[in-house]
Amino acid sequence: MTEFSTLSAMAEAATIAGTLMPDNPRPGQFDTWAEFKTAFDGVDHLLFASIQEQLGAIRPGAPFVDELGASLPDGEAWVVDAVDGAIQYLQGLPQWSVSIALVRDGEPELAALHSPFLGEVYTAARGGGAFRNGVPVTPSSKTDLGLTLVGMSQPPFPARQPAAIAATGRAMTVLLPAVGAVRNLGPTSWQVADVASGRMDFFFEFGRDPGNLLAASLLVTEAGGIVTDADGEPWLARSESFVAASVGLHPQIITLLQSTPSC
Repeated sequence: MTEFSTLSAMAEAATIAGTLMPDNPRPGQFDTWAEFKTAFDGVDHLLFASIQEQLGAIRPGAPFVDELGASLPDGEAWVVDAVDGAIQYLQGLPQWSVSIALVRDGEPELAALHSPFLGEVYTAARGGGAFRNGVPVTPSSKTDLGLTLVGMSQPPFPARQPAAIAATGRAMTVLLPAVGAVRNLGPTSWQVADVASGRMDFFFEFGRDPGNLLAASLLVTEAGGIVTDADGEPWLARSESFVAASVGLHPQIITLLQSTPSC
């Protein structure tokens, strides 16, 4: 199967998975962690299994790694976040998406993201550009930080990465006075994808979060943007921070982040 047909199959698998999601539950329905986890596992496993069924035969030797799963193996692997933004879904909100990456030796080669709420699909192939609903996308053309809309997020279970929590707080102290607005608009991968299309001007996150970032990072670079860590070094799946931005904004952002005491 060609890379193009594989990418088309990924987009279809993400879209089909989105149709399987039950209606949003009633907000506040889950009073204990056990109830919350049972509800999450039910929808996550349903969508993940659908994606496995759709894509398993395309790369028979490639394992499936879920967003919260094991570290990346050598060779090819599918990295799937079946419900990116599960907390929003379980609170009755529509801001969630499906994210699929085909990764080779730790580097994303193909990416497909689907938002059922928006009815949109982002796709990217290494060396082949980035698209939303089949139309090429490009990052923001802004150069004035004061006009920017900034996206941010936290890795799953952020309490397990206390250094990331502290770094996020320090970053906010320098970013908030300098930018137009900082928002967390839901699923991590979709916010990064929106940097690729210029809907968001840049995105940052501290902590290790490869499952949420691998697919979306390819979208940004293929759209013509820049992806690094907070020190301006190339971002890798093991990196402790993440910045995605346009060429015109990226140097200013890194300078700001490096002005914090420990960045």
